[in-house]
Amino acid sequence: MFVIGRACWCSVSAHQFQARPQRSGNVVVGCSLSSVQEKTELGSESASSFPPLRAAKRVVLVRHGQSTWNAEGRIQGSSNFSVLTKKGESQAETSRQMLIDDRFDACFASPLARSKRTAEIIWGPRQEPIIPDLDLREIDLYSFQGLLKHEGKERYGSAFHQWQVDAANFIIDGHYPVRELWERARSCWTKILAHDSRSVLVVAHNAVNQALVATAIGLGAEYFRTLLQSNCGVSVLDFIPRSEGGSPHICLNRLNQTPGSPVAGGKSAGRETSKRIILVCSGSTQGNTEDGFPFSGDQPLNMLGVIQSQKSAELLLDLKVNSIVSSPNKACVETAVAISMVQEAADCLGADCVPRYVEMKQMGNLDVETIFNQTNTASNDISNFPPFQPGWLNRVDDGLKATLWDQSGKAWRSLLDEISDESRPEEVVVAVGHPAIHIALMGHCLNLTKEWLGSFHLDAGSVSVVDFPDGPKGKGVIRCINYTAHLGRWSIPITTSTEDGEEF
Repeated sequence: MFVIGRACWCSVSAHQFQARPQRSGNVVVGCSLSSVQEKTELGSESASSFPPLRAAKRVVLVRHGQSTWNAEGRIQGSSNFSVLTKKGESQAETSRQMLIDDRFDACFASPLARSKRTAEIIWGPRQEPIIPDLDLREIDLYSFQGLLKHEGKERYGSAFHQWQVDAANFIIDGHYPVRELWERARSCWTKILAHDSRSVLVVAHNAVNQALVATAIGLGAEYFRTLLQSNCGVSVLDFIPRSEGGSPHICLNRLNQTPGSPVAGGKSAGRETSKRIILVCSGSTQGNTEDGFPFSGDQPLNMLGVIQSQKSAELLLDLKVNSIVSSPNKACVETAVAISMVQEAADCLGADCVPRYVEMKQMGNLDVETIFNQTNTASNDISNFPPFQPGWLNRVDDGLKATLWDQSGKAWRSLLDEISDESRPEEVVVAVGHPAIHIALMGHCLNLTKEWLGSFHLDAGSVSVVDFPDGPKGKGVIRCINYTAHLGRWSIPITTSTEDGEEF
């Protein structure tokens, strides 16, 4: 069921839609118009400001499946001429299966046909009506809409180049599309968070989902194309009330969990990439559990951890890994060895093959035990650490956070050096470490500060991928965070029940 409400629409006439002259009709654009004279200041926000919540809320974002214009390489923007392809419907069905056991209270969706249909497939037989929200439409790209990408380059030259390399400052038809989108995303959050629900599904589009993620955790429009959103990719945000009131803690629980492999093919920020860092969290150890303490000492993998390490090794078979860098922690070394063995055996399935050597090394700066030992505070007693739940780093001692941030910065620079060998046109480095270290590494990738550490979450056995389409000296593009679909029945579901019956 899809309930249609009255919405405000603005349009440009059909003769302005030059890309498809044979097709008549209007193109959706924004209702509030900005101009060159109304240019606003850019810059990341140190924290998002949202109204206080009385109970925790989880929001699951899904991008629509492949559309006909996706397949054609045509710029869609907020136009409504494309529909899902057969592949797109299949992707939506896979996402439905991924979320089938999750108990959502409400579903918000863009009313554009491609996202509307995706929402209907995923929502399935649930009785609650889907809530359409025009503010969830895709980015308004005005005269670009309907153009093939090579047509945009030919017709608009420098403007199209700016759209590719400096989207936050891109201007067309008197509008700054990305800045307008960021403002619209904030408006969406006001409505979603005001809804009386604990678990919300939102089905929308690539750019608007990027903006929703970024504005939730306090990142500005300059982060456009940094947090990837693939067709039917699932992203999860947790909104956690503060005991003292005020704006809730917000944690990006996972980013872009896709129906297919996150490491097989594809582009980052619209460009091919040949340099990649893959962050693999070691599996569960004999000293921890899902809800246990985040620092459990130098422990080997337990049986679940062994399975998780094998599953991660299988996932990475889609790549040829050049080197594996591991923390010296026992569980991390065991995980690294499992990946190495599978990589080296992968090319040795034929009769005349030669085993491939994968370089392995240990890096002390990836070791969380080193951080623990260097920080002399009363909170060093392991019983004082918060449970391993979304946002747990918000509650860690400031001294430990500072040490974690400094040490992880050194590790990040070393990892960048690992992919800087110009003699290798393609370079894939796998880093195996503790979730806390990997969270900090992603913070350094995004040029954040230690205050953002509580804004991300990683689970044992998860995989996160950072691409460098402009090389290691360029901006990293986060392909996925906390990917766990490869773990199958051993993965952590999107929504999990707690003992008191509350849900995320």
